[in-house]
Amino acid sequence: MQQNDDEVDEAFAQSKLIEAIENQLAAGEPAATQATLNKLTLVGYAREESLELMAQVLAHSIGVMLDSDQPFDTPAYEQALRNLPELPEGRADV
Repeated sequence: MQQNDDEVDEAFAQSKLIEAIENQLAAGEPAATQATLNKLTLVGYAREESLELMAQVLAHSIGVMLDSDQPFDTPAYEQALRNLPELPEGRADV
């Protein structure tokens, strides 16, 4: 039962992260979000796969923020987006 609950929690978190990426795209902020989606699409990634990669970067950035008890580091987040499809080291497990 615990594994099923964990899977539900993970799916919920993933859907919320993708929703956050979609909101960033709609708002045009940060600009690196749209640029990253364009780049990933251009090199052959499907939109859904691109959003999943971008959500992993967002999860990583949130994890760093929580682990370090610091404000969200937007420049580091934008750089990590630009580095895709290479994922950041560490917390890319969401």
